[in-house]
Amino acid sequence: MNVTTASAPARLRLGDQVRLASIGIRSRKLRAALSALGIAIGVASIVAVLGLSSSSQAGLLAEIDRLGTNLLTATNGQTFSGEDAPLPLEAPARVARLADVEQVAHVGLVDTAKVYRSPLIPSTNTNALQVRAASLNLPKVLTVQMAQGTWLNDATARVPVTVLGATAARRMGIGQVAPGQRVWLGGQWFYVAGILRPATLAREIDTSALVGFPAAQTYLNYSSISRGRATVGNPSTLYTRAKTDKVSEVQQVLASTANPENPNEVDVSQPSDVLTARAAAEGAFNSLFLGLGAVALVVGAVGVANIMIISVLERRSEIGLRRALGATKGQIRLQFLAEAILLAAIGGTVGVAVGVLSTVIYAAGKHWAVVVPPEAWIGGIASAVVIGAMAGLLPAIRAARLSPTEALRTV
Repeated sequence: MNVTTASAPARLRLGDQVRLASIGIRSRKLRAALSALGIAIGVASIVAVLGLSSSSQAGLLAEIDRLGTNLLTATNGQTFSGEDAPLPLEAPARVARLADVEQVAHVGLVDTAKVYRSPLIPSTNTNALQVRAASLNLPKVLTVQMAQGTWLNDATARVPVTVLGATAARRMGIGQVAPGQRVWLGGQWFYVAGILRPATLAREIDTSALVGFPAAQTYLNYSSISRGRATVGNPSTLYTRAKTDKVSEVQQVLASTANPENPNEVDVSQPSDVLTARAAAEGAFNSLFLGLGAVALVVGAVGVANIMIISVLERRSEIGLRRALGATKGQIRLQFLAEAILLAAIGGTVGVAVGVLSTVIYAAGKHWAVVVPPEAWIGGIASAVVIGAMAGLLPAIRAARLSPTEALRTV
């Protein structure tokens, strides 16, 4: 008497399992594409946000390195009564004598003068622009270049000539310096000698029309009294370049040096710290967009789960036939789970590609270094696979529970 023992069902190899999982996707291309779209959008959002954030921060930190971290500013504060406390006339010279100071430039805010494109502009339409008297070494200390024209010199600093900050020129509609170009400044015409590029470390310069201190005294009545004689007005801001390894030491004595009698009326800051804080703030703000990307991933997961449930209902005959031919519950479960994971992985891969491409295009437009953190694209694909597995688990279990006879009734 011969006894025949049933052999265990053969296991599908990984390649065969992938091809089997792809059949359901290839046979319903449009539905699969729409389901993977949600995953792709979510992953693309996450990769793009992390990529743009990293590229932005890299660009900002590179700009800080280029401009230097050794710039300190001292601005006039307020008295105990709340009034503006001007810096002494001798403040720039005193600070320049410090052993660890390399350069000092200064400006004075002429708050009684406004600048307009022409005298026909209503006086209330100031465009938030200001007039400042400036020392001749200001561009060198701030490391800012000319976009058009030339900077002030010993001659033009004494006559009605101005140089416009980048924002001031744009708001007044002046894109280039032409012969005879003028603006209405302080109730009279001033010729425009040049336009500055953006001053990253001193944003107040961008919204200013800059004139020489002698011209401000002569034409704008920006003056003060020193030893019984009228002289140029007091500075309102000092820009100090310290030795790179002595910034902290200079920062500690800058207020008392600029205004020995009232050092508490001087506000000292380091602009590079503000930029670094801005980079950190941008990184924190990106958490909002990452949350939106996560929501898109959840929506994509719902779409994948929906298509898999519908797929199980539509393919009952296929399930029954495979079961009748010897497929185990585990093989049926693995088939549909692999299909869900493959669908999500395709969406994740497309999303990573779109996110990286978006980062490259935007960063190139801003002249940033393209930085896509490895955790962005690795995490994007991994999260897509995990979400696909979670979305496909219930439909896979449901498919495995179908008995062959019940499933074959639909044949």
